[in-house]
Amino acid sequence: MAIMKLSEDQRRFLRGRAHALKPVIQIGGKGLTESVTKETARALQDHELIKVRAPGAGREARDALLAELATRTGSALVHRIGHIAVLYRRNDSKPGLIIPDPQS
Repeated sequence: MAIMKLSEDQRRFLRGRAHALKPVIQIGGKGLTESVTKETARALQDHELIKVRAPGAGREARDALLAELATRTGSALVHRIGHIAVLYRRNDSKPGLIIPDPQS
C-alpha cells in the first residue's frame, strides 16, 4: 500500500481533530508485528483518525517504525510528538471526516 499524501492545511485540520483522542493502538516490546498492523488497519477502517503509542526506542527508530506502520496500512502519518503519533486513512465506503481540499 502507498502512503497517503496530505497538504499542510489538511495536516493542520487533522491535528486539531486528533487533539482530544486517546491512543487506541499501543506498539509493544515485540515491535511492529502482523497483529499490530491488522489491528491498526481495523482501527483506521472504523475511525479514520487514530492515535498510536510507540515504544520508548530512540527517535530515529520510532520514526522508522511509524513510517513502516503507515506504509503497511496505507495511511498518512499526520503528526508525531514524543511517543504518540496520529494516523489518518479515509474510509471511502463510509467517510466520517471531511477534510479540506488540498488546493484550498
